[in-house]
Amino acid sequence: MSEAKMVFIGGAGNMAGAVIGGLVASGYPADRILATGRDEQKLADFAAKTGVQVGTDNGAAVGEADVLVLSVKPQMMKELCVSIAPQVAARKPLVVTLAAGIPLAAYRRWLGTGVPIVRAMPNTPALVGTGVTGLYAGDGVTDAQRQVAEKMAEAVGIAIWVDEESGIDRVIAVSGSGPAYYFQFMESMIDAAEKAGMARADAERLTLQTALGAAKLAVASDVDVAQLKRNVMSPNGTTERAIVRFQNGGLPELVERAMSDCAARAAEMAKELDN
Repeated sequence: MSEAKMVFIGGAGNMAGAVIGGLVASGYPADRILATGRDEQKLADFAAKTGVQVGTDNGAAVGEADVLVLSVKPQMMKELCVSIAPQVAARKPLVVTLAAGIPLAAYRRWLGTGVPIVRAMPNTPALVGTGVTGLYAGDGVTDAQRQVAEKMAEAVGIAIWVDEESGIDRVIAVSGSGPAYYFQFMESMIDAAEKAGMARADAERLTLQTALGAAKLAVASDVDVAQLKRNVMSPNGTTERAIVRFQNGGLPELVERAMSDCAARAAEMAKELDN
């Protein structure tokens, strides 16, 4: 791990930049990381901030890569892969893709067969070091390469492997899209508090701190979240009244349906992007 040359295409972007920052902060040698991009000023600023190498020539960069991280928008991925396919075929680095929705079959068509590929699905809290990354390894990925991908993901949070590629869709439904679910709930709480007469700034401050505290308590606790919920509730008390309203209003079933829709859309997008 400490000797692998990592090349991040699109490396100065938000997600790849977060991973690179996490790696450097955890002690990974900055001179063993190369980030490429199109904006030379942005690259220069990124190099000054992180100490990593930068460049604009993707083909030359791939020629140095032991680990190649692809971090461009899904709609740009085919063009990129086709353009670097000869260098990838010659070098055969571990390819880690951070793009959502594109199945391994598409990468094999674009890059050629025999290239070890890991799909990584990080979520946006990775930007602040508390992310979740789902990982799926294609055929030919060695145990050592799996460890490299896992360490990369753990530089910005926690990692979980799935045994089949469709498992990435379930990861998306829980953690990939999950931050937006919590943001929606927080937005609704803030709006409700404001309507009840609280200043919006106060409502936002209380809501966000409460969400942070609840998450930290759940992570640190040795009991499940259902028990933590019961710990806040007194019989016929204020919290119980609110929870009963949520349950009677169908919140559990609504969450289940929303997550099912999310996973289904992820599978649909995979087919669309594969075509």
